[in-house]
Amino acid sequence: MLTRRMALAGSAAMAAPAVTRAQGAPIRIGEINSYTAIPSFTVPYRNGWQLAVDEINTKGGVLGRPLAVISRDDAGKPQDAVRLAEDLLDGQNVALLAGGYLSNVGLAISDFARQRKCVYVAGEPLTDALVWEKGNPYCFRLRPSTYMQAAMLVEEAAKLPAKRWVSVAPNYEYGLSTVKWFKALLGARRPDVTFVAAQWPALGKIDAGATVAALAEAKPDAILNVTFGPDLTNFVRQGNTRGLFEGRAVVSVLTGEPEYLVPLGDETPEGWIVTGYPQDQVHTPANTAFILAYQKRFGALPGMGSVVGYSLIHSIAAGIARAGSLQADKLITGFAGATFPTPFGTASYRALDHQSTLGTFVGRTAVKDGKGVMVDWHYADGAAYLPTDEQVKAMRPAAG
Repeated sequence: MLTRRMALAGSAAMAAPAVTRAQGAPIRIGEINSYTAIPSFTVPYRNGWQLAVDEINTKGGVLGRPLAVISRDDAGKPQDAVRLAEDLLDGQNVALLAGGYLSNVGLAISDFARQRKCVYVAGEPLTDALVWEKGNPYCFRLRPSTYMQAAMLVEEAAKLPAKRWVSVAPNYEYGLSTVKWFKALLGARRPDVTFVAAQWPALGKIDAGATVAALAEAKPDAILNVTFGPDLTNFVRQGNTRGLFEGRAVVSVLTGEPEYLVPLGDETPEGWIVTGYPQDQVHTPANTAFILAYQKRFGALPGMGSVVGYSLIHSIAAGIARAGSLQADKLITGFAGATFPTPFGTASYRALDHQSTLGTFVGRTAVKDGKGVMVDWHYADGAAYLPTDEQVKAMRPAAG
């Protein structure tokens, strides 16, 4: 188990890059994440940003200066994240803030950044509110949002004969947002669909047996699953034991990511429609180069967290380079429209709402050699799943 002390020690070790040819004072990035709360995702994520920092610095840094990441652990608590953000700005003199895992933590950091007029680049938080209902000029978001991931899955879900649906999702911002958009988008394509039951377990505290029993009692044709991490493992185990998934379609957000598939092992249900990352099955030049560099450095395959950490730093480098300055107003202009490399190909930040066009993979789950894998997958380009300008303008505050 990763402890807070271990996480902070590891982060401190990366405060200055190991190898650099850039000169001058480092550009300091204040990074905050839930290292001790969700190590299965955030440790690969940290590896990813470490790799990106070293790559950028060995090529001369940004604006002729090396990048230096000053990292902190929020333990999954919004109040801790805000306190740490304040210390990073006032005590560590960082140029901008980055990171975040849980959606409620990301929203807290974004509001703090708005108050302090400091750019915040959210890596993992998926709630749409970050860039829409609670969007502000200082916040940018890397990963495809709950709306975008729901839209990707609805494309496949709408093809199913299922009419009676149920949902299970953690009872906080991410879960609420995902279910809202999936229901709305599926209903627009399939007016004959109805949602007949919903379960909202507390994050990290699912009573999987009771949850499975309640869903089964509703006699659904299909299930929308939004649980992840240990909650997902418990839900799958109880669902397998009680036959919940037999003869029913399951659509599941994030479940195809290695961080969540690996713990399932041979218990992985087959045929679920999922978003995720099929790792070394993706033979594009960008992903192949990323995997080789990651394996050389860390001796393991990257996870989705690794992709997020790596892409986050490259997006920050691109935004700063385009701005040509570390002043907040110029950074906002520089990030809006900036393009950057990722293992999935080139992505950019849309100027209208500061949402990235980074996509993800959509496929089905299977078991191979006793391990959960993705099969029949395709890449869903985030740019194809963004809401229209008119939709965004109707949701986003005028000041944003």
